Amino acid sequence: MTKTRILENVEEIDYDKKASDKKLTVKNAVRDGRIARMSKEIKTIGVLTSGGDAPGMNAAIRAVVRKAISNGVKVKGIKKGYQGLLNEEIIDLERSSVSDTIQRGGTILGTARCTDFKYEEGQAKGAEICEKHGIDGLVVIGGDGSYRGAQALARHGINTVGIPGTIDLDIACTDYTIGFDTAINTAMQAIDKVRDTSSSHERCSIIEVMGRNAGYIALWCGIANGAEDILIPEKYDYNEQRIINNIINNRKHGKTHHIIINAEGIGHSTSMARRIEAATGIETRATILGYMQRGGSPTCKDRVYASVMGAYAADILCEGKSNRVVAYQRGEFKDYDIEEALQMQKEIPQYIYDVSGRL
Repeated sequence: MTKTRILENVEEIDYDKKASDKKLTVKNAVRDGRIARMSKEIKTIGVLTSGGDAPGMNAAIRAVVRKAISNGVKVKGIKKGYQGLLNEEIIDLERSSVSDTIQRGGTILGTARCTDFKYEEGQAKGAEICEKHGIDGLVVIGGDGSYRGAQALARHGINTVGIPGTIDLDIACTDYTIGFDTAINTAMQAIDKVRDTSSSHERCSIIEVMGRNAGYIALWCGIANGAEDILIPEKYDYNEQRIINNIINNRKHGKTHHIIINAEGIGHSTSMARRIEAATGIETRATILGYMQRGGSPTCKDRVYASVMGAYAADILCEGKSNRVVAYQRGEFKDYDIEEALQMQKEIPQYIYDVSGRL
């Protein structure tokens, strides 16, 4: 590519550096920060799912494919996340390829974690493979780790857009992440069933839910299931005696069972159950819900919101945007720079947490 051709595609250049100090290519210009934005024509986009799967990912994939095709752009699916990209597991996707998928859990493209993509060599290889297959832009559906991979590809000249796909709701730039609604409903129904048997046997039950280092699933389920104690990483002070006192006081007042929702980020539910039983004399059992929370047919909300996010991502890629992440905030779908999104902080709403301890 000649210098003249590149300059036609560049809207803004940092002229503090002379172009002569290095061979001027799109890759070098992006790496050096010379290009603020490229108006690159998008002919083919790719889509992949990365990290943990989440119900609703298929709805997002379906929307990316169909919206891009309606925009006159070809779509390729990349199987098994960034690992599949490095292995060149790339397939063509048509409208019919995503038929009868919106109601399915998991991800039809598969997903995997990829250590190689954390390093420059793997990232550069991924960008080269995208170019080899004619992929001008890439939609990445996953969590914050997946965004870092997308950010790296953008530095290598591949337009990228991230979509928040995680049941943990731990992405700071958005009020909604794909899969959270299904996960909390799955967990809520399971906890209701545990409560039934816990009440019959007059037990204390510790139910551990997923969420990694975030307590959103535990907090929501704790409120929805009427738990007596809710333990989340952001707020728990590890004062087990307080929980023991609460169980004993409730039993004195005629409460025949006790439900504790424990977040994955705290964990150790089985050993906690043993200690509580030893201290109270009340039979205490731990139930770890585990990966069932990631499966199942997505709820209406996850299907609709994931579909809108997928369509939004396809549209902004086709407009030539890059290094963006789709978000939902205060009732609106919008997009942020990935770096800005990764720098944001998210906290458990204090009022909701306070209310959870009073109900």
